[in-house]
Amino acid sequence: MKEAIHPKWFSEAKVTCACGNTWVTGATIAEIRTDICSACHPFYTGEQRIVDTEGQVDRFTKRLQQRAAIRQKAEDRVAARTSPTLSLADLDLAKRYVTLFAENGIEVVGDFMKKLQEGGDEALLEIPGIGRKILADLKKTLRNRGYEIPETE
Repeated sequence: MKEAIHPKWFSEAKVTCACGNTWVTGATIAEIRTDICSACHPFYTGEQRIVDTEGQVDRFTKRLQQRAAIRQKAEDRVAARTSPTLSLADLDLAKRYVTLFAENGIEVVGDFMKKLQEGGDEALLEIPGIGRKILADLKKTLRNRGYEIPETE
């Protein structure tokens, strides 16, 4: 066996855990520092404890909260876009058409949808000044905003 190739052995090496627990063991270095030992490890203690030395858990929970907030804002935007109380004036229709619809009791999208479901396109085309072009454009605008428009012929 070669001489002087083995590390020095410390039979009384002191081990210190971050929780404060200390003990003596044999090792190749005189002092050992550790983050977790059998006195504080969740497997041995039965506790559900997360050891987080770099703030990773906090960053993760913040990302989850931000994700939930962004998702809620998106859902609120979609709900606002498809609200039955949305005024027809907010759909960028010509003022003339908004006035014609208002004179016939159709001021919000909900009124338009109700009239469309009750009588189809023909009920809306009976309004003087409303033609197929404006009706098709309005239905297309509503579909683009997320409304479900029933197909009528």
